[in-house]
Amino acid sequence: MTLTYLDQTLGDLAASIAGATRVFHDYGIDFCCDGNKTLAQAAHDQMLDVTAVVARLDALEAGTSSGTDWRTVGAATLIDHIVQRFHKRHRQQLPELVRLSRRVEMVHAGKPGCPTGLADVLEGLAQELESHMLKEEHILFPLLAQGARQQARTPISVMQLEHDHHRNALDDIMTITNNMTPPLDACNTWRALYVGLQEFKEDLMEHIHLENNILFMNPSNVGQGALNG
Repeated sequence: MTLTYLDQTLGDLAASIAGATRVFHDYGIDFCCDGNKTLAQAAHDQMLDVTAVVARLDALEAGTSSGTDWRTVGAATLIDHIVQRFHKRHRQQLPELVRLSRRVEMVHAGKPGCPTGLADVLEGLAQELESHMLKEEHILFPLLAQGARQQARTPISVMQLEHDHHRNALDDIMTITNNMTPPLDACNTWRALYVGLQEFKEDLMEHIHLENNILFMNPSNVGQGALNG
């Protein structure tokens, strides 16, 4: 029996429908750390109009998809994509976001809506994420690329727990920034900061999704191909 969208997990939908992650972002649906929830469960928990979400997903599947189904590639190929697309990108994003946030907090301190404390949250997240990525690159990813899934079980559990911490940091960022909504008279630096934060948030959630819902959950792909780099 074919599963409906409502019966499928958020992780499976995000992996199988190109553009589904954008729909989930638009509705505030956590498809990375809550990827094991069905769409029906997520909609119920957040009191969402699920018919509107389904309509958006239907429209995506009706179109031509050129996205990669990462469930069909070898673990080493997916690992290489994660490192090149997300690890490198986060290392570029966070220092600039910290710089911009410090500038905004200094210039606009006391102004309504000023994201006070944002720079400290971002700086802490940058340190945690760098440590996290290094552990993946030097310990977990080589094990998975070699097919040593049994030895990888404990590192996977640690990485999943740290993913939850990253998601909590994103929640703090959303609270501090009023869901990344700048005031009407915000300066260009303030607006640039929130644009960058939105991009970082979407990248990090996609990054966590690929690991939690595909790489860590798909032993059939483990060990296929060679790890690049």
